[in-house]
Amino acid sequence: MSYAEQILDIYRTSTVDASVLAVTIEAMNDCAQACTADADADLGDGELASMIACVRLCLDCADVCTATARVVSRQTAYEPGVLRPLLEACAAICARCGDECEKHADMHPHCRICQDACRRCEQACRHLLAATS
Repeated sequence: MSYAEQILDIYRTSTVDASVLAVTIEAMNDCAQACTADADADLGDGELASMIACVRLCLDCADVCTATARVVSRQTAYEPGVLRPLLEACAAICARCGDECEKHADMHPHCRICQDACRRCEQACRHLLAATS
């Protein structure tokens, strides 16, 4: 059981299933880490000019995932008017970053891993959005 799920099981005020929240938080944290590592690997690439869009999207995605995970983790005063736009933004940047990483995935294994993390996070955000409707 993840730390997120353990804490949500103990102290939660939201009506959303703790396992759905935990899976989403884990996907966001994993995506942020994968995007940060991918951007770093891209910076070390011999053809950096062709990777600039990927680096920028990865860094943006990591920041959005981190911020959204922090807000989703705060369940004491659940505010749908704040959470929904963040989840929508997180899903959108993950989709865009995943698309960009897909372009490089055949040549760069780190981009494939990042693409997978982005797709997983996008799906988790959409699942949580549906659960909070």
